[in-house]
Amino acid sequence: MEVLQTVLDFFIHLDSHIGEIIASYGVWTYLILFLIIFAETGLVVTPFLPGDSLIFVVGTFAASGALDVWILFFLLLAAAVIGDTVNYEVGRFLGPKVFSKEMRFLNHENLMKTQRFYEKHGGKTIIIARFLPIIRTFAPFVAGVGTMKYLRFLAYNFVGALLWVTVALCAGYFFGNLPFVKDNFTLVIFAIIGISAVPAVYAYIKNWLQGRNQRKVSTNNESN
Repeated sequence: MEVLQTVLDFFIHLDSHIGEIIASYGVWTYLILFLIIFAETGLVVTPFLPGDSLIFVVGTFAASGALDVWILFFLLLAAAVIGDTVNYEVGRFLGPKVFSKEMRFLNHENLMKTQRFYEKHGGKTIIIARFLPIIRTFAPFVAGVGTMKYLRFLAYNFVGALLWVTVALCAGYFFGNLPFVKDNFTLVIFAIIGISAVPAVYAYIKNWLQGRNQRKVSTNNESN
């Protein structure tokens, strides 16, 4: 059990072990990073793996010359796009099978609601989810379950991945080695996660306000 906890802790806090990985595996570090980002975005069972923080950290190592920033950029971009695509395909394959069983809360009507939601809001959901830990692991799966059109999903998948990797990698590359950041690294990681949640909070508040206004209009019309 202790060995399992040690292994699990290593993967959960993988961003703090990058220096050890580079020293031990050299050029194979790129493959390891590719697989981690692929798994974090492409496998529903591994949302605990680091994403934003990992990309930020490898950006700091790229700035110091330990890794090549351009190899990292294209490699992690590919991992993020391929990961979401695989997740989407799994959702599209399993969705109809799961919902066809008419289980409680898992019925055809709910599937249709999911499909309509992604037809209307799916694009921005895929992009925003990129910046939200755990949610980004499930968003492409749900898009597949909701049978969001593949080409539309692929376009937003690429845009989201491009923004995500660019922002996180550049932040680490340009700011990761600043004295303040190095001395307060844990706080910086939490700040990154907090900032990542801002778009989702904004979208939630905006939708809530729109819904409240619509209810007011509906109530006024009924009163008249």
